[in-house]
Order: sequence, then C-alpha cells, then structure tokens
Amino acid sequence: MGRDGIAGLVCLAASLGLLAATRGLPDASLLVPVGPGFYPRIVLGITAALSALLVATDIWSRRRRTPVAAEPPIPANYLLVVLAFAIVGLYVALLPFVGYRLATFGFVAALQVTLEPPRNWKGWLAVAATAFLTTIVTYFVFERYLSVLLPRGRWTDF
Repeated sequence: MGRDGIAGLVCLAASLGLLAATRGLPDASLLVPVGPGFYPRIVLGITAALSALLVATDIWSRRRRTPVAAEPPIPANYLLVVLAFAIVGLYVALLPFVGYRLATFGFVAALQVTLEPPRNWKGWLAVAATAFLTTIVTYFVFERYLSVLLPRGRWTDF
C-alpha cells in the first residue's frame, strides 16, 4: 500500500472514530428538525466515504501498475507551505475588517495565484472568475440557505 492508501486509512479511522463520538450529541428538538449532530455527521460521513474511496483507488491502481525500481522522490516545497499558511492567516485576520465577501474573494484569488501563477490574461480571468464564483456560491449557501451569519467588515460594512 502506498502513501495515498495509508493517508486514506488514517483519515478513515479518524472519521469513523469522530462519527462514533457524535452519537453522544443530543437529538433534535421538536421545534427544530436539525439537531447539533446533523452537520458533523454529514461532513464525517462524506470524509469517511472519500477516505475509503482513496484506499480502494490506491489498492486498485497498485494492482494494475507494472512494478518499477523506485518512485522518484517528491520535491519538498516548504516555502509554498509557509506562503499558504500565511495567506490563510491573513484571511482570518482580515475577516473582521473587510467582511466575508471581500476577504474570501482575496483569499481564493491569492491562494490560486500562489499555487499556480497565471501565465496570460486568460489565466488571470480564470482566477478572478473562480474567486468571484466561490465567494458568491459560499455566501448564498451559508448566509441565505443555511442562515449562518457571516462576518461583516468594520471598514466596509459589507
């Protein structure tokens, strides 16, 4: 079993363990059909299913692959990891000041540009479109559909 399979097994074990821990959460009340364990169970169930799929895919791909002498090492790019964490930290720090919509747009755009810099104007257009659509879709799903109050900016009131 390769690294993907091992990572899948670890995530599967963690997901199933946490899923079992949600059994202790109280049931839904009569007035609210969704109890406190509803969303954690959905997320952990999806995580467990995807982890099992990762393990199965790793096993299946290893059977079909012809044996090779050694896999080439994956180059470590620690600067990219540090930059990604810095962008996440900046996103969290800016949320109360500029609000969810502007901070999320900037976060998604900055992370995309950091991970894979655009090479031409079409790439920049794709970055802007992805950041805009991600912001709009997550805003409407959380704010309008799920009625989750997202941060409004002190500086922008947006």
